[in-house]
Amino acid sequence: MPVWYDFRAMPQRLPELIGRAMIDPDFLADLQRSPEAVLAKYELSADERSTVLLALSRLAQTPAGQRAQAFQSALIRRVAT
Repeated sequence: MPVWYDFRAMPQRLPELIGRAMIDPDFLADLQRSPEAVLAKYELSADERSTVLLALSRLAQTPAGQRAQAFQSALIRRVAT
C-alpha cells in the first residue's frame, strides 16, 4: 500500500524558505517586513533562525532586483552543511 503525504501538513524547513524567497518576490518582501511572523511558519533551529535574520539585515543595502540572489548566497552554505 503506497504511503501518501500531505505536503501542506509537513513542517516547512530552511530549504523551502530559501526556495520560496528565490521565486516569490512578494514572499521575500514579507519576510523582510515581518520576519517574526513569516519565520513562525517554519520549523527552524535557533542557529538557522539567527542565520536567516542576519541575512535579512544585510539585504537592506542590496538593490531590490538583487535581493533574492543575495539572500540565497548568504544562506546556501548553511543549507549545504
